[in-house]
Amino acid sequence: MHRRGFLQALAAAAATPALAAQTPGIRLGFDTYSLRAFKWKALQLIDYAAGLKLDTIQISSLGDYSSLEPAHLKEVREHAERAGIRLDAGMGCICPASKSWNKKGAPVEQQIIQGLQVAKAIGASSMRCFMGSSDDRQTPDQLARCMETTIKLFRSVKPQAQDLGVKIALENHAGDMQAREVRTIIEESGKDFTASCLDTGNPMWVAENPMVTLDVLGPYAVTTHVRDSIVFEVPNGAAAQWVTLGDGVIDFPAFFAKYRQVCPNAPVQLESITGRPPRLVPYLEKDFWKNFANTPASEFARFVDLAKRGHPYMGAMVIEDTTGKKPEQYAEALREQQRIDLERGLEYAKKKLGLGMRN
Repeated sequence: MHRRGFLQALAAAAATPALAAQTPGIRLGFDTYSLRAFKWKALQLIDYAAGLKLDTIQISSLGDYSSLEPAHLKEVREHAERAGIRLDAGMGCICPASKSWNKKGAPVEQQIIQGLQVAKAIGASSMRCFMGSSDDRQTPDQLARCMETTIKLFRSVKPQAQDLGVKIALENHAGDMQAREVRTIIEESGKDFTASCLDTGNPMWVAENPMVTLDVLGPYAVTTHVRDSIVFEVPNGAAAQWVTLGDGVIDFPAFFAKYRQVCPNAPVQLESITGRPPRLVPYLEKDFWKNFANTPASEFARFVDLAKRGHPYMGAMVIEDTTGKKPEQYAEALREQQRIDLERGLEYAKKKLGLGMRN
């Protein structure tokens, strides 16, 4: 490397810690889905986070509680307060028009109100949820129907959300919407009570660079799901794979330099998801564009740039989504992979990105 290039690289490496020292700290934690194989409940997850000297966690599913009874939720809140852990809350799919919607159970309005009440009970100011999945992008009509249904639904629970003082944080979920589409739902529902749960991994499935996601949704973000990705070119477009924070192609020093400007109060919740094979993003196939006709060329070009700079992941990885019966040793390997990868990502976030109030 030439002397000039070396000095530029050195300056870039030092930029983020220097910036972090000059600006207020950003809370660091994780989304509980990161440790899904452990099947821990809220109190165990809080203890784990406290042991790692984190600031926060997102309890992203109602199934992460031992009970939804008020007495237990009060216990969760008080346990977190004693441990110095701030809590975000969450639930799953909320769109009855989505193919991901579970038709069993109470009407959707009641489920959302319950999620908001749980969030209030544990002291959270936001409740993460998502609209659907990539199955809802199979036709433009299906996506539009899901978006219209979600907007109508959010408007119907606005009084309850505002009375409770809890914002509905809509995630840009795995393949359902690009950032501009999520912004449309937030603005048309009412940005006074709806917001963004900004996910940095899911943009891969909709041919979107996470820097675009931050540009569009950062001003609306109240919580996050942060993870890294590998993106690389293949004959029919690109392939993408989720990896541990720091192992991928995303320029997170640049990402968080912008993050500190647009949403410094939103906690960084790592949602570490490894153990899944690469997924194709076949943007060189004509059919791909039937459901992405409104994507601006300038935004797509930034995704292509990621693919051109990327390469396949060459590290070891236990694959999670396999069929058939697995021995207990396999399940134990998955648990350890989730724990180790999450802790590696948190260490990278603290040391390389300057994140965390206790850092």
